[in-house]
Amino acid sequence: MTAAFDTHSQDTSEAASSSRAGFLRLGTEQPLELDGGGTLSGFRLAYRTYGRLNADRSNAVLVCHALTGDQYVAEQHPVTGKPGWWNLMIGPGRPVDTDRFFVICSNVIGGCMGSEGPKEIDPQTGKPWALNFPVITIADMVRAQKLLVDSFGIDQLFCVIGGSMGGMQVLQWAVSYPDKVYCCLPIATAARHSAQNIAFHEVGRQAIMADPDWRQGDYLNQDTRPTKGLSVARMAAHITYLSEPALHRKFGRNLQDRKSITFGFDADFQVESYLRYQGISFVERFDANSYLYITRAMDYFDLAADHGGVLANAFRVTGPDGRPAGTPVKFCVISFSSDWLFPTPESRAVVHALNAVAANVSFVEVETDKGHDAFLLDVPEFYQVARGFIEGHAARRGIAARAE
Repeated sequence: MTAAFDTHSQDTSEAASSSRAGFLRLGTEQPLELDGGGTLSGFRLAYRTYGRLNADRSNAVLVCHALTGDQYVAEQHPVTGKPGWWNLMIGPGRPVDTDRFFVICSNVIGGCMGSEGPKEIDPQTGKPWALNFPVITIADMVRAQKLLVDSFGIDQLFCVIGGSMGGMQVLQWAVSYPDKVYCCLPIATAARHSAQNIAFHEVGRQAIMADPDWRQGDYLNQDTRPTKGLSVARMAAHITYLSEPALHRKFGRNLQDRKSITFGFDADFQVESYLRYQGISFVERFDANSYLYITRAMDYFDLAADHGGVLANAFRVTGPDGRPAGTPVKFCVISFSSDWLFPTPESRAVVHALNAVAANVSFVEVETDKGHDAFLLDVPEFYQVARGFIEGHAARRGIAARAE
């Protein structure tokens, strides 16, 4: 295993709130086997860490990012200059307190912020992978994360937490490695991607592939980028992250920098201008092919599929007596009342499956009109629930108030 500017070589006596960066080359001794039948050998996984790992390595929290997220969860993003995408959740004094916990967040494989993905260099050709990169799944992402966690010498994560696609990874961790996770916080997510969500993703992918600058995915080798297609994909997806009440409250039918409509196709309405801004700013930091690969991974996600179509079976383990038993992982499942992308019934289905195996699970539907993106926004009840769950289980595990 080869490491570069890697957390493992850092002095663990640094301030608990410090951020450390690195990447690892994983799968060098044994290639990572992928669900699609391919393998990845010597692949990069980029990550950030926050806080300190305690002496018995019991205070590690893995944060899993959503579709357009990355490893910059609690610090200024190097491309956009914006604050970390979850700085309301992660940091000193936050629900995931970096004075207490050692937080790990990696860019998923297939991503575009340093982890192996279609924009990285294929060692066989010396050129960007483009569409030669193997199609990956949520389970593949988690297998790669498992290798990263193992490299820290962490036998069991205290908690795995994430929303949306991050929540899918959380559930996959609990299914694939139930003995490696003490507790889980899957937020605004589901055990499988719905037909409606697959449809929205297909619209985005077709927008990208219809852009003449996409060049059959080979745009990096041809010195061009499908920015228009990717921008439209982002605009369409961003609508699904919001709710109608939130859109109406923020924009209504207000006009953009004008007193009357123009009877043309400029951005007459504020909501149009907002979506165009979202699209334009997105292409500055995201790779179009990565968008194709990651949305496809979400589409393929279906925890019950490998367990006879019965979701509860995904959460069964083999007990000490060799008989089936319920998962030992403790869960807090959170949904939002106005989330129509991952509506509350999807979370309830997960809870019912966990109840069927007598798992330790709590469930909260947070009342808010902020839609799917509520897990990233200032919704006090949500953070109170997360803090209560994390602090309660940290006390049961005997994790000190400050990492030592």
